[in-house]
Amino acid sequence: MYFCYVLKNLLEHINSTTDLRQLSASDLPQLAKELRQYIIEIVATKEGHLGASLGVVELTIALHYVFNTPDDLLVWDVGHQAYVHKILTGRKNQFHTNRQYKGISGFPKRDESIYDAFGTGHSSTSISAALGMAIASQLKGENRQHIAVIGDASIASGMAFEGLNHAGVTTANLLVVLNDNAIGIDPSVGALKQYLTNVKKGTQKQDNIFEALNFEYSGPIDGHDISALLSELERLKTIDGPKFLHIITTKGKGLKQAEKDQVKYHAPGKFDATTGDIIAKSNDNLPLKYQDVFGLTLVELARANTAIVGITPAMPTGSSLKYLMDEIPERAFDVGIAEQHAVTMAAGMATQGLIPFCNIYSTFLQRAYDQIIHDVALQNLPVIFCIDRAGLVGEDGATHHGVFDLAYLRCIPNLIIVAPRNENELRNIMYTAQRGLQHPIAIRYPRGRGVLSNWKSEFKSIEIGTGVLLKQGGDLAILSLGTISNTVSKAIDGLNCAHYDMRFVKPLDERLLHTIFKTYSTLITVENGVIHGGFGSAILEFAATHNYKNDVIVKGIPDTFIEHGSVELLQKTLNLDIDSLKKHIKSNL
Repeated sequence: MYFCYVLKNLLEHINSTTDLRQLSASDLPQLAKELRQYIIEIVATKEGHLGASLGVVELTIALHYVFNTPDDLLVWDVGHQAYVHKILTGRKNQFHTNRQYKGISGFPKRDESIYDAFGTGHSSTSISAALGMAIASQLKGENRQHIAVIGDASIASGMAFEGLNHAGVTTANLLVVLNDNAIGIDPSVGALKQYLTNVKKGTQKQDNIFEALNFEYSGPIDGHDISALLSELERLKTIDGPKFLHIITTKGKGLKQAEKDQVKYHAPGKFDATTGDIIAKSNDNLPLKYQDVFGLTLVELARANTAIVGITPAMPTGSSLKYLMDEIPERAFDVGIAEQHAVTMAAGMATQGLIPFCNIYSTFLQRAYDQIIHDVALQNLPVIFCIDRAGLVGEDGATHHGVFDLAYLRCIPNLIIVAPRNENELRNIMYTAQRGLQHPIAIRYPRGRGVLSNWKSEFKSIEIGTGVLLKQGGDLAILSLGTISNTVSKAIDGLNCAHYDMRFVKPLDERLLHTIFKTYSTLITVENGVIHGGFGSAILEFAATHNYKNDVIVKGIPDTFIEHGSVELLQKTLNLDIDSLKKHIKSNL
């Protein structure tokens, strides 16, 4: 590590921002060292988002030292970098529970602390939220400061520019702090990144874009120089109207490996707190991750079909589009944090005969809903949506669970929706989709590893809208969708019931469903998505339309936001694990 940790126990006595403000400014660099060590030691064993929080230690201290939080309102964009904020605002002794079931959230959360002025988890919302707060304070005659912290990757998003554009024509007391470290989860991309790089180098010849938007611009300054931060924040606090502070930081600051490999140390898993070395997990004989099956299959298909292109909004590593970027870079596009643009760009490509595979996490696809409807489905353009992280995702919690996609997509005309149950099915539906499909298609698959040791099967076409019988049985049938089919198969081992993998929620396999409803008196649907409007709802609608009176029991995610915790634990609490499903099915036999 770069620092020599001298035990001075400043942090031991900091339990609130009031305690923080009792320190002298000369003590703050030492506090920064202690905070870094504290975060490193806990995240090393508990896991979480490391690099972003290490990069804003000095900034977080300075903000809470200068401003009267929580009366002054501080909004963190995304929230990956909020660990220091949580430790300094009364959650130090709970920090070891971060991202664990019933513990504190890994992101700012309004019902967790009065200091969390706005809940975040998706990017590029902080400017709009803080501006809304600032305008509310004006209307109520309140004298408050409002601070939005945003990164250089997030500020390139359209929503951030919408907020800047509006703020610039107001007199709102808003301070935007740009934390510029040239990286989000992957390295930042785009023309704005180059602009900011030129500003840092002093080679930018054009007018300052933020001054052109009527902000009082300051910077760039060293975001690890507490003295400089304190001085500039105190000055900006006295200026009315919209202000903009540009700071330069290093993601992973204070941990040598995290500074060197900022992508890997964004969320490194367990690592050695002393050396910084990541503790390798034994992956011997483990199935491949679904994202890697997608990425490697896309390369395989793209080699044979020159019309194929790949698109991701700022997640080339997380989606494994990096494989295509490495092999055929001219046909792989990271468009930055811009889900709306990604979808409509894919639509534009499709009009010209290209075959776009648009890979977006389920929770982030929500941000491009209008574009899915208006720009893709309405025009019936054959965009292939590969929806990663579908279903429960684990410790990132409510902001990241991909449980709504089936419900919010199912009502859209022209859109095919499929959930493969394993890696071979994923490969085969990708293969099918690029063979002249005349409609848009959404392919959803989960985070994590698959179930097959031999994932690289020979390609076979799948007939659109067809389900399959996996197991014959008595008077009860289980209808499952997607990879949860594998959990169901284990749960019904030895039980006298049938099991069907329906594969498609749109179009449904109506021929097969008629057979099922005429054969079995009781049906249980199982899905890794919300029960309201999802797969089970589709089956109930089919039954109502055709006047079937069978008992239909719907199992899935209830009508509530699911908190953070391991996927296995969350499945158990929702009665979607093997044992719970077995017990439930037995009770209905």
